[in-house]
Amino acid sequence: MEKDRFSEWFDEVLFKARILDTRYPVKGFSVYRDWGVRILRYLARMVEEELERDGHIPVLFPVVIPEDLFRKESEHLKGFEGEVFWITRGGKTELPRKLILRPTSETAMYPIFAYWIRSHADLPLKVHQTVTIYRYETKATRPLYRMREFVWNEAHTAHRTWEEAEEQVRKAVEMYKRILDRVGVSYLLVKRPEFDKFAGAVYSLAFDAWNPDGKVNQVGTVHNLGENFSRVFEITYEDVGGVHRYVVQTCYGIGLSRLMAAIIAQHGDDHGLVLPPEVAPVQVVVVPIPYKGLEEPVKEHSRRVYETLRDAGIRVYIDEEEKTRPGEKFYRWEAMGVPVRAEVGPKDVESDAVTLVRRDTFERVQVPLGDVVDRVRTLFSELMENIRKRSWEELRRRTVNAESVEDVARGLKEAKICRVCWCGRLECVERIKEKTGGEVRGMLYEVEERAWRPCVVCGSEAKQVVYIARAY
Repeated sequence: MEKDRFSEWFDEVLFKARILDTRYPVKGFSVYRDWGVRILRYLARMVEEELERDGHIPVLFPVVIPEDLFRKESEHLKGFEGEVFWITRGGKTELPRKLILRPTSETAMYPIFAYWIRSHADLPLKVHQTVTIYRYETKATRPLYRMREFVWNEAHTAHRTWEEAEEQVRKAVEMYKRILDRVGVSYLLVKRPEFDKFAGAVYSLAFDAWNPDGKVNQVGTVHNLGENFSRVFEITYEDVGGVHRYVVQTCYGIGLSRLMAAIIAQHGDDHGLVLPPEVAPVQVVVVPIPYKGLEEPVKEHSRRVYETLRDAGIRVYIDEEEKTRPGEKFYRWEAMGVPVRAEVGPKDVESDAVTLVRRDTFERVQVPLGDVVDRVRTLFSELMENIRKRSWEELRRRTVNAESVEDVARGLKEAKICRVCWCGRLECVERIKEKTGGEVRGMLYEVEERAWRPCVVCGSEAKQVVYIARAY
């Protein structure tokens, strides 16, 4: 995908594949259409299953947060105050207590945590919810990437000690890695710089997925909150010795809208979507190819193929629309990203077989009907391995070392992610942004990289190796 036409291609895919309709008459809000809703549901289920295997319980908190609770944690307030939607009136009556639509749920949940947690026996507490979030984005809005209403899953945990919270951070990272691997999305896992961490966190980690236009797409974040919120909201527990202590908290979120954008952007091609089978609304589409005089045998054999796959638990659809030619059907289902197409023509009827076509490579193979279920599942695995490999190779290709500010500017213009040596001074970060438009995304998490040269900006001793990119 050429970076210069990515935006046009992406908008076209959202429309043709029935992902999103952006014509809703409020800026930053869009309508999720049937194909997009179904993909979101599969992604949400994937995330929720991972979390619940780790002991998270589902909750559903109100969408509104009272102003006084929102203002309690000063750093959190500073980070989000300019992005919130305010509710000031109910009908014609001015509200005595202003409300906001949740931009994230720390200040909604943690006053309730103070009721739920009393002793060490109540810990750890782990909850999650899949909800819509509202932020009055001041940057240019972009469908799926930067919207004023978007869908995400957020998890919040409380622990007895810092060490237990740190272990939960590591678990969260591994869960998110597995989720991204299951859909073949590659990313940089970075520790965000101190000046750009989540408001109220001790530190923040981010999963930055590459994008064809060179911008990174932050699909997930993990934060250790320490005692910053528990002290504000008086969340304490009585330990085994009868001493009252503050809990140590973590929170993490994965943007389902943004994850869907990453899947579309990283795997798509000039034909449209290429969907991982696990989240494809239709995994196999059966397309009859009738010839004159053989319409009925082709139709009957197509139904047998359909029923064989359906009974095996594969999400399959048979396209029996008679007014549309097979070639037009191929084009439509390729645009929708269906992983495997099953073509049934007279030769397949004669051989008691079916012709399978992979969406990622368009390779064709004829297989006996008795083997179709096993072969389709093999094609799913091969497709996933291929798109996953291609995505990681593309990330490696796009990541380049930069030796100067000019190198950074050139690299970003060429849709690269630049790896640089940095002294740690905020002045140098500001200079990079001013000269190149790029942001310091952070340094790799749990990977030690040694600086190989002085700071890329000022020439003084470098303390960190960091990654610079434009971002949504």
